[in-house]
Amino acid sequence: MKTCVLLACMGLSCASWATSPDPRTTAQVELSHVRAGGSEQVSADTLRRYTFEPAANPYVRLTPPQPWRGADEWRVRLQNVMPWAVTLSIDIEGTSGAHLTAMVGLPAGPAQTLVIPLHATSPRAFGVQAGPPMPVELDGRRIVLATTVEGATALKAVRAVRLSIPAPQAEQVLLIGDADVAPGVTLHDAYAGIVDRYGQYTRGRWPEKIDSDAALRTAHARERARLADAAARGNEDNALTDAAGWFHTRKRDGRWQLVAPDGRPFFSLGVNAVVADGGRSYVQGREWMFTDLPPAKGPWHAFDGEGDSRRDTGASRGLAYNHGRWFDFYAANLYRVDGADWRRAWRTRTRQRLVAWGFNTLGNWSDEAIARGHGLAYTRSINIAGDYANVATGYDWWGRMPDPFDPRFEAATERAVAAATQGVRDDHWLLGYFADNELAWAAPGPQGRWVLAIGTLHGDPRSPAKQAFLAMLKRKYGDALRLGVAWGIGVTRWEALEPAGFQAPLPDEAHPAIAEDYSAWLRAYAERYFRTVAQALRRHDPHHLFLGGRFAVRTPEAVAACARWCDVISINVYADLPQHGMDLDRLHQLDKPVLVSEFSFGSTDRGPFGAGPVPVWNEAQRGEAYAHFLAAAAADPAIVGAHWFQYADQPVTGRLLDGENAHFGLVGITDIPFGGFVSAVRGANATASRP
Repeated sequence: MKTCVLLACMGLSCASWATSPDPRTTAQVELSHVRAGGSEQVSADTLRRYTFEPAANPYVRLTPPQPWRGADEWRVRLQNVMPWAVTLSIDIEGTSGAHLTAMVGLPAGPAQTLVIPLHATSPRAFGVQAGPPMPVELDGRRIVLATTVEGATALKAVRAVRLSIPAPQAEQVLLIGDADVAPGVTLHDAYAGIVDRYGQYTRGRWPEKIDSDAALRTAHARERARLADAAARGNEDNALTDAAGWFHTRKRDGRWQLVAPDGRPFFSLGVNAVVADGGRSYVQGREWMFTDLPPAKGPWHAFDGEGDSRRDTGASRGLAYNHGRWFDFYAANLYRVDGADWRRAWRTRTRQRLVAWGFNTLGNWSDEAIARGHGLAYTRSINIAGDYANVATGYDWWGRMPDPFDPRFEAATERAVAAATQGVRDDHWLLGYFADNELAWAAPGPQGRWVLAIGTLHGDPRSPAKQAFLAMLKRKYGDALRLGVAWGIGVTRWEALEPAGFQAPLPDEAHPAIAEDYSAWLRAYAERYFRTVAQALRRHDPHHLFLGGRFAVRTPEAVAACARWCDVISINVYADLPQHGMDLDRLHQLDKPVLVSEFSFGSTDRGPFGAGPVPVWNEAQRGEAYAHFLAAAAADPAIVGAHWFQYADQPVTGRLLDGENAHFGLVGITDIPFGGFVSAVRGANATASRP
């Protein structure tokens, strides 16, 4: 042990661990696969060099002589001296044995203060899905704050703190200095005053950011001139022409195609959520996050409202600031540019943009007035809602699964289809209909495929789905004892499966019948759902395409049922390439056209804090990622289109629905296009749209 202490003090490697007093913090320092070097003066700080070696979990553990007490946050001065960012994992141990854990990215650069709140928290506690980017300057201090901390509700005393780098592939060097605890104000300050009067992030800088009404109007005037030049050059070759036919599908030379009403092949290049009300964000109770919030009177009253987004869903769980007064920053900026006629001007400008940028379709949740009769296809959503039964899967991101075995579901579907087809069944510009959105057919994880079957059996005895599943099992096994043997459970009577809360087994290799029975049920469930919607749609609108159910999490059984009843399988794909986000080999076997109904790439260098499910480093890489994805989609013989999510950036403080606050947009919250990204999109679209 003494040898290890000596080696650590000399800056040599020690494979086990060593303890030595830190003379500045008086804390003991325990090392594992870390070499301790000498002290270095960095500005006003004295920091000590620690070299983290390639290992599973090299760490530095700090233990004070007496527990740190009576504070709300733990802080330490440190510096990442590598030329790249380093991921640091923090484990804080309380005197009661409770723990708090956090993970932060330490950028290269000058010394900074790492701050860890001594209680569990996340950006959702502030009404957003992603917290402010770090580091941040607060009162002249460079701060890296852990905005997500998991574990104990709060720690009143800290026994020790372990700083580790998860599995480094090469040596990583950090300089670590004094640690202490303090009253907790940093977390609040990190969110204070983060949004300006235009809805922009106050602490960021990017080329499209504006600082005055005059600058906003000037930027839009310049773009109007560019759009006029584009129209004069005839950049509308991809626009549709009026014709008496209908969109349909065909397979030619081994490749699936959409066909436009005029008979031309049509690769659907779409954009989701092309709407003027996407800038709404709750302000009630967190007015302190906004620096210049317009008053709820005068002309700004039109962009002010109230709502309630509290829901029993995974997307809403734990989200604060989810009801009350909201303000629409995007629409307010449109008013600043075009005055009282802002909505008509926005529709005209948006239509010109989409055509000039090579798009030919309005995706889901869009303003149809932009498209209908103006050279763009559009889509509609069949939103099925009612008092029918449902099935909880445990995932339930947007809500529980509708129970298609409930007769009330069939009635609700009939009403929803009638409403969706009203006034458009004879419109040749309509591409087709989606049914619902991202239903919880499955859940993430290795056993996620089976959650709908397990959730069905877990349900109430009166559940129509549960009764249908039990009837299926009774037809197969006859005797409940045979089921118990096949599933490896102690069941001898069918009544044992009926109570609410029945814990169905997970499939395993020793009992293959479990997976077989679950798979059969998933097929029956999906078959009933898609058949019900398809038959209702054919009754109300025999002309237009049924574009499927906008799958996110999904099972092979659900996709196969969709292929039998839908004209097109729609899948929301969040991956770098289509083949990395869906099983294209299996889809080719189903021999059905596929529409990528959502894809997106985000970065954090244009204001909003989130980068979405597929982040890239910066704005330039967004354009590169778009081009690579679209080229791969257009090259696949089953894929007939791809729709970008979404038109405009989400609010910095989160959209009303679920606090999502990502940089997905072709345009920002000020309706100014992101020029470099749009240029890359235009080039990629031009290539993909060629037959």
